[in-house]
Amino acid sequence: MSIRPVKKLIKSKPTLEGAGVHLRRAFGFGNTSDFDPFLLFDDFRNDVPDDYLAGFPWHPHRGIETITYVLAGTVEHGDSMGNRGAIAAGDVQWMTAGRGIIHQEMPKGDQSGRMHGFQLWANLPSSLKMTAPRYQEVKAAEIPLVTDDDGTGVRIVCGSFWGKQGPVDGIAADPMYLDVSVPPGKRKVFPIETTRHAFAYVFAGDGKFSNASGPLAVPTEGVGWADTAPPAEADNRSLVLFDQGDELTVQAGEEGIRFLLVSGKPIEEPVAWYGPIVMNTQSQLREAFDQLEQGTFLK
Repeated sequence: MSIRPVKKLIKSKPTLEGAGVHLRRAFGFGNTSDFDPFLLFDDFRNDVPDDYLAGFPWHPHRGIETITYVLAGTVEHGDSMGNRGAIAAGDVQWMTAGRGIIHQEMPKGDQSGRMHGFQLWANLPSSLKMTAPRYQEVKAAEIPLVTDDDGTGVRIVCGSFWGKQGPVDGIAADPMYLDVSVPPGKRKVFPIETTRHAFAYVFAGDGKFSNASGPLAVPTEGVGWADTAPPAEADNRSLVLFDQGDELTVQAGEEGIRFLLVSGKPIEEPVAWYGPIVMNTQSQLREAFDQLEQGTFLK
C-alpha cells in the first residue's frame, strides 16, 4: 500500500459567474490535465443574497456533465427539455449535457440568507459527447450515509465505498464523489484506486493530510500566506490534489474535519473548451457555436 502524497494545494479564488454570482473557483478554464476527467470546481457558499440571486440565466452546455451539491438554500432549475424542479439542502443534481441542452439555475437562499453548495464539471469522452441529455436528481434521503466505528461519516453520492453504492450511476468517468466527516483527533485512511486522479476540498474543521514531505495542515481560518509563498497551510476553501498511490490519510484536528473526496478515471483526450461547451477539436467547438447562432443546437 502506498500513501498518496500531496501534489498541489490550491486556494480557491473569488470570481464572478452567470449574471453576477460571487463564488470561488478552485480549478477550471486552464490546463486541467492533473484533474482529468474533471474540468472545473466552484464553491458557491455565500451568505449575502445580493451576491447570488441574479443566478445563472438560460445558457447552453454540450460535451460535459455538471454535478451540483447543495448544503443550504435551494437551486431552482429549468431546461429546454421541459424539466423543472429544485434541489435543496443535501440534494444532488447530476446533469449529463451530452449533445446539448439549454438550462438555467437560479439560487434561492434559506431563511438566514445562506446559499451554500458546490458545482463540479466532468468531461465526457469523445464517444459520448453527443449522447442524449439526461438528469439524475437525488434527494438527501436517498444518499447513503455510512458511519465507521470511530464516528467517521461518509455520504456516498456516486461510486462504491465501504460496501455501499451511491445512487448516481451510468457516469462515463466512473467517478467517486464522497462527503467525508472525520471526528476530532481521529486519523483515517481512505482507499483510492491507483489509476484515478483524486482531490479533496476542505470546507469545515481542520486537519492534516499526510504528505511525502510531512503533514499538510488545513486549519479552518485563513493564515494570511501570500500566493507567492509556498503554501503549507490553507483555509477551509482549499483544494488538495493528490499524486499517485492507492490510499490517502487524514488526521482530524480539534474540531474534526469535513471535506469532499472526489476521484475519477482520466479520459486522456484532447480538450477544446470555450465557456459552457467542451469538445475535442476546435472545429467541433466552432460547429457548436454556429449551431447556437443558427438555432440548430438542440437535437
